[in-house]
Amino acid sequence: MDINTLLEPYKTAGVNLGLERIHGLLAKLGNPQAKVPYVHVGGTNGKGSVCAYLSSVLAEAGYKVGRYTSPHLIDWRERVWLNGSFIDDASLIGALQQVTAIASADSLDRPTLFEVFTAAVWLYFAQAEVDIAVMEVGLGGRLDATNVPEPCLLSIITSLSREHWQVLGPTVAHIAREKAGILKAQRPVFLGNIPPEAQEVFQERIAELHCPDYWIAPAIATEKNGQPWASWQGFEYPLVLLGDFQLQNSALAIAALQELKQQGWDKLTLEMIQRGMAKAVWPGRLQWVDYNGQKILLDGAHNPAAAKALANYTHGLVDRSDNYPPTITWVMGMLSTKEHDQIFQHLLRPGDRLLLVPVPDHDSGDLPTLEQLAWQIMPELKEVTLFNDCFTALESLEKTNENSKQLTVLCGSLYLVGYFLKKLQSSH
Repeated sequence: MDINTLLEPYKTAGVNLGLERIHGLLAKLGNPQAKVPYVHVGGTNGKGSVCAYLSSVLAEAGYKVGRYTSPHLIDWRERVWLNGSFIDDASLIGALQQVTAIASADSLDRPTLFEVFTAAVWLYFAQAEVDIAVMEVGLGGRLDATNVPEPCLLSIITSLSREHWQVLGPTVAHIAREKAGILKAQRPVFLGNIPPEAQEVFQERIAELHCPDYWIAPAIATEKNGQPWASWQGFEYPLVLLGDFQLQNSALAIAALQELKQQGWDKLTLEMIQRGMAKAVWPGRLQWVDYNGQKILLDGAHNPAAAKALANYTHGLVDRSDNYPPTITWVMGMLSTKEHDQIFQHLLRPGDRLLLVPVPDHDSGDLPTLEQLAWQIMPELKEVTLFNDCFTALESLEKTNENSKQLTVLCGSLYLVGYFLKKLQSSH
């Protein structure tokens, strides 16, 4: 029995937000989540980076730490992390078998795949007797399967922008109400880049629940021994993940870690926090890889805010560096549900090349339609070409020798990045 076979019956449930099914599953399992103190991380972008920082520091400090994030890039096991290693196949299959044994795959209100997987994660963390878990919200927050009431130590809202609006609601305020659903009564909440139209929603929820609230400003970029560091309220630490937005993400993590120390997690000394921050890893987001002798930049950039962050990084590279000409080659694939026009508007500049590819095994945006849209938004593009696969697109650059100096970026979907990394890994 493998993981995909176990999960297959639950794929048809799709996205079906609600807490009744996950609470029912957990109750049948003996409520394992009640044994797992956890930090809850929600928001639009930045959740994964904050989870990476928190789990790395807590593990470095000597705690037994579980981490749950989604989606995975290559393998289901990536979603479940225990003290620096992904869960092994046998442990994950064992936990899933315990859940599927009590979950109905035939009822009209069958649990979703995410609910089954999340229940297995809570069970695994309880059985592993973790000291603390770092739990990333899957979708939204209020009705997400990770949203259990106790024993939540604190909540974090990293950022907020318009994403998954088809499910969460049409406006930023609607989305904020769903994200604010992870706040717990009288438990601290740390908030990052929240637009004004969402701040009022959070403030109402904070007042209703009497949550101590901390609105965290980004850290300040510094340098030590030629390496990037950051300073937040006088607290200095190494900053190993790329992009200016990590000043905000890392500040949220540092503030949350200081709160945990106040709550009695005494091993979180300055030295342990600095060492843990230096070891944080978060693949698929501004990640450089070697492909056939060339460095390629990978990034999900699957929504407008993420595309803007990628644009800030890449445009800064080509504008300030003598190593690159001033234009970029984009190898892009996007899901049909994404806001393609805004993503293009943030990324594309005159002279850029755009190679459009499908996202394998997912509902991709129609390539001819995307081509037409790209030309409308940026008529000064050097070219827009359609390919049936990202590797074919990259090989076309090798044949024309166009990629010898130009910055090449593979982006538009974490699923596309995962497909690329999986194929790359299997070829080595």
